[in-house]
Amino acid sequence: MHITKDPVVLNDWFVVAAARTLQPDGVIYTRLLGQDLKVWRDAAGNAHAAAHGSEAPAGAGEYRVQERYDSIWVSLGEPQSDLFDVPEFSQPGRRIINCGAIGVHTSGLRIVENFLDMAHFPFVHTDWLGKEPYTEVKDYKVDVRADTGEIWATECKFWQPKAAPTASGGMEVEYTYRVMQPFTTMLYKSCPTRPGEFDIIFLLIQPLDEDRCLAHAIFAYFDTESDDAELISFMHLIFGQDKPILENQLPKLIPLDPRSEIPTRADAMSIAYRRWLREKGVQYGVQKAA
Repeated sequence: MHITKDPVVLNDWFVVAAARTLQPDGVIYTRLLGQDLKVWRDAAGNAHAAAHGSEAPAGAGEYRVQERYDSIWVSLGEPQSDLFDVPEFSQPGRRIINCGAIGVHTSGLRIVENFLDMAHFPFVHTDWLGKEPYTEVKDYKVDVRADTGEIWATECKFWQPKAAPTASGGMEVEYTYRVMQPFTTMLYKSCPTRPGEFDIIFLLIQPLDEDRCLAHAIFAYFDTESDDAELISFMHLIFGQDKPILENQLPKLIPLDPRSEIPTRADAMSIAYRRWLREKGVQYGVQKAA
């Protein structure tokens, strides 16, 4: 067992389960940052988490837990702030679909970086999120918000043949990307059936170890045509195309050395994300410098 000592991630919040999967008096056994966990809900409906297994730290009590965004969140340390705010999550008319989690053998930081990359759409998600010859990534804006410290990428536009299950044909889709925590990101994308509105996708990474993760996905959609199974199937289709690419990337841990970067217009978000991780001092899931 290699429990991290990285204070940045140790004191952060992570999703460990979908709230609906934890029933009263129910128990889930999982893992976070190298620590085996027991997560349970008492008869009153309150969620709890504690170290589990023969190598649990001596005298360890319960960890901090909160329930938000249809998820159970745990911190193994001393969080310096509350969770990020997403007011749209409770917006009338949105459907909340927890799509479950997919295991990926790579650093969770690589999963987030891949999520932020539009350039791979035509080549990895062919006939869904992209298609040749529509490969251009147009200029977009990236900034770190002074009030929250989050990264935002705005005015992102990309032509997609099947942007969502309800899309009737190809369309230029507008995206806004948001990175709230090193292992937590989301996007707002044009809603095919409600012009001017945006569907939301959350990608919440649970690092089991430095190079093994569970990727939790949640949709907050205006879709009134597709059933839950269709939307979950769409998510698994798209992520299933990313999974082998991610697992074949070497090194498994993400390199943050600026010398490893080759800046291009399409990579602006990736460059900003890696710089942001360096400035925060994130070590967990990061390739150590030679």
